[in-house]
Amino acid sequence: MKPPRLRCLVVDDEPIIRKGLVRLLEGQNYETRAASSAEEALGMLEAEAADLVVSDIEMPGMDGVTLLGEISRRWPDTGVLMVTGQTDVRMAVQCLERGALDYITKPFQIEEARARIAQAIEKRDLILANRDYRRHLEERVREQAERIRELSVVAVQALAHALEAKDAYTRGHSSRVCAYSSAIARELGLSAAELNDLRTGAELHDIGKIGVREMVLLKPSRLTEEEYDHIKLHPVIGERILKPLLGDHPSALAVVRSHHERPDGLGFPDRLAGDAIPLVARITACADTFDAMTSARPYREAKSAEQAREELRRCAGTQLDAAVVEAFLKAYPDPAQLPIPTPGRPAFRTGSSSGRRDGPSRRKTKT
Repeated sequence: MKPPRLRCLVVDDEPIIRKGLVRLLEGQNYETRAASSAEEALGMLEAEAADLVVSDIEMPGMDGVTLLGEISRRWPDTGVLMVTGQTDVRMAVQCLERGALDYITKPFQIEEARARIAQAIEKRDLILANRDYRRHLEERVREQAERIRELSVVAVQALAHALEAKDAYTRGHSSRVCAYSSAIARELGLSAAELNDLRTGAELHDIGKIGVREMVLLKPSRLTEEEYDHIKLHPVIGERILKPLLGDHPSALAVVRSHHERPDGLGFPDRLAGDAIPLVARITACADTFDAMTSARPYREAKSAEQAREELRRCAGTQLDAAVVEAFLKAYPDPAQLPIPTPGRPAFRTGSSSGRRDGPSRRKTKT
């Protein structure tokens, strides 16, 4: 297949020069149009862009310098070759500084003009090729950076599951919280992007417990006030761990930081209330609470699904968002289907999760 003919536009108010340039370009097998003014040229370019514009500098009305600026702004892929008198060479050089590919002085020799046009077209092709190369290189760099970030999050995900696996009572917690959260989100009509960030945050919501003393995490008896304050640091620690990796996923980070906030303002770490708590965090809080209640702990037995559902209803509007609780109950209308079995370890979506959280009947009720 033959390559398409280059489209050229000659702009000159002198008919003899204009016609001579048109013949020269057509002799090179270029598809050529002509305009007698810059204003006419702009109208023709609006109708159909050109690969190369050959324009006089001195013209009545809009001059070639202004036309060059308009073309550079509106049609950056169009190359411009200036035509100037011998006394205007300084102006032609200024045009080069403003983006013109080259200039031809009048009166010009046919061979010289032909060579200048060929060089200008070659220069334009090189500029476009270089621009295209940089664009694709930037895309590759972004892809590689994204892949590196994905691998880093996978590593954090593995740490979260390793942390979870230390405690038989919390093993599989993050995967179940992710599954419950996803079901609630679908009931509430979250978008695919919002669901993806929610799942990421839910899988990693307790990653900050990496920074909590193991003796506190695994303590089989009631926590002291100091120990409870210590464990309450994990949302902030988790956000700090994940922010370099998930900075462009603020909703996922919001899950990690705010999944212990409460509508009544008595949660932590920021004591947010009501709608000030991100929806994704309110969703995860409900899922987290239900899973904690239906999982056995060293200091208590697991609640039945029906008992946990009733507890969710009791806490709707205070500890948990009422609309989110209602969405959970709609998503799982049959208590016999609960609690769900632990899902398989999720594939990477920008995250995972881990940890232990207790429901409304946690050892201390201030959360």
